[in-house]
Amino acid sequence: MKIQESAENYLESILMIHERKGEVRSIDIVNELEFSKPSVSIAMKNLRENGYVLVNKDGYITLTEKGMAIAEKMYERHKLFTHLFTLLGVDPKIAAKDACRVEHILSDETFDAIKNYAAKIEEEMEEKQ
Repeated sequence: MKIQESAENYLESILMIHERKGEVRSIDIVNELEFSKPSVSIAMKNLRENGYVLVNKDGYITLTEKGMAIAEKMYERHKLFTHLFTLLGVDPKIAAKDACRVEHILSDETFDAIKNYAAKIEEEMEEKQ
């Protein structure tokens, strides 16, 4: 099943917030993504109904195994592309924005090739030092 880019962004944001704060509520997502409360509420309902998140009685959001798999995949892509673009001399804010766009469109095969190539280049750079 192909998940929509917006759902991938929500899941990735939940993971990022959780890493920073240890817990996630809808208001944290509102602040992170700068979306309206009603939009986030609808998204959380859809993500919950599709088995990507759990929301407890106190409003705390956690990723299910299925949601975590997607969030980790997107976050790994985001970090790699942000890092690569920054190494190329792109302003870090622009690099992060561009990474957010690119992370959703590449196939797993292309991403893995880029990741392996980046690791090879980094290894070569370290050997030269």
